[in-house]
Amino acid sequence: MSLMDMFLDKKSGSAFENLISSTLKNSQDINSVKPADPDKLESSQQMYKKYGQVRGRDLFFNYIGSGRGHGPYVELIDGSVKLDLINGIGINVLGHSHPEILKASVCGALSDVVLQGNLQPNQEYGQVLEKLVEISARGSRLKYAWLTTCGAMAGENALKMARQKTNGARKIIAMENAFAGRSTLMAEITDNPAFREGLPTYDEVLRIPFYDKNDPESSKKALAMLNKHIEENKNNVCVFCFEPMQGEGGYNVAPREYFIPLFEACRKANIPIWFDEVQTFCRTGEFYAFQKLRLGEYVDIATVAKSLQGAATIYTEELNPRAGLVSGTFAGSSSALASSKAVMDLLDNGEYMGPNGRIEKIHKEFIAMLNSINAEGPCKGLLREADGMGLMIGVIPLDGSKDKMMLLNKKLFNNGIICFGCGRGPFKLRFLLPAVLETKHIMEAKGIIEKSILECL
Repeated sequence: MSLMDMFLDKKSGSAFENLISSTLKNSQDINSVKPADPDKLESSQQMYKKYGQVRGRDLFFNYIGSGRGHGPYVELIDGSVKLDLINGIGINVLGHSHPEILKASVCGALSDVVLQGNLQPNQEYGQVLEKLVEISARGSRLKYAWLTTCGAMAGENALKMARQKTNGARKIIAMENAFAGRSTLMAEITDNPAFREGLPTYDEVLRIPFYDKNDPESSKKALAMLNKHIEENKNNVCVFCFEPMQGEGGYNVAPREYFIPLFEACRKANIPIWFDEVQTFCRTGEFYAFQKLRLGEYVDIATVAKSLQGAATIYTEELNPRAGLVSGTFAGSSSALASSKAVMDLLDNGEYMGPNGRIEKIHKEFIAMLNSINAEGPCKGLLREADGMGLMIGVIPLDGSKDKMMLLNKKLFNNGIICFGCGRGPFKLRFLLPAVLETKHIMEAKGIIEKSILECL
């Protein structure tokens, strides 16, 4: 009997259902943005300060959640309610207090262990692997998956697999403006010196330019640089690693035609191709950007995290590592693993995916809203080049400087929207929209965005 079956049987089902229903009922009043409660401001300010002191750096936002949320809204300890359009940098793809996620999370939490491992897993571990492999194999040769706890560790495992496959080759080909994670080597792949200040360099990363829609020679330049690196580092390139849509680097997108010559060059040189889909997973209107772009035939390794509620490396038969190369004590908490399976099932079985799915509808409607702000009215010309893929949307605000972007980011937070920044000249606002967003939420966001822009002038 599965955990879900056990808690829904006639002996304990009513208690379980009462727990879920009371939790949902407790959050039903969270249905619009609202300001902080004056009576809670002093105590919340003290807590923000305390958290900053114990971690050695202030919180980016004055954000500590109360534990209550509903759909795209989240309540903070100061009593305010925010429209959460960043989702913990992409974790909560189905928003807050989704009933099916709550059920799965509670079932997992009542398992006999808090954390499951690769040595001693429970059923949730295998269920996540099976579902992940099944959706990954759609249009690709991906066959196996290995679970871990964060995107950086999934990346480390991918790199080890690629190096073992290529007999210890050292060099990594990556994109300019790439982001790969926060571990030592993932920080090296990341193309942002500010993220590795004070760290040594290992001279292992070779860069090529990402697609530039304003340069008609962009694709040719990238291919020429790739071929140059391959020629100068024969038999010493272990992998071509890239984000099919760049995240931290600026929410940059590229057409299918840009990638294919690069992949063909890698195939010719026997270089494995690694799709870093940590941020794009579940968010593009398909489970993967490689599925959205019809590039599955080229995938040797993929990494996912965030929306998965954990992380994983998925790989083909050829990249299957020998015993001992990858392991790790923790595969994920029982609650997170159960929720992971629920997220994938809900997105797969609902009306979210595909060209006519809910994700694509949200994408078009949110882009149109941003473009309407930019096209007319008092904010005309101040919110430019809205672009992205699926639930990942970026836009250049004001003059595109870091200072102005950061100012607007904080104004938006104060007025009720949580988003974040990305890019490096121009700097952009970025949104990781929840797949439960509706037209009324988008119109509420429009008013807050316009108000916040005007406060920056």
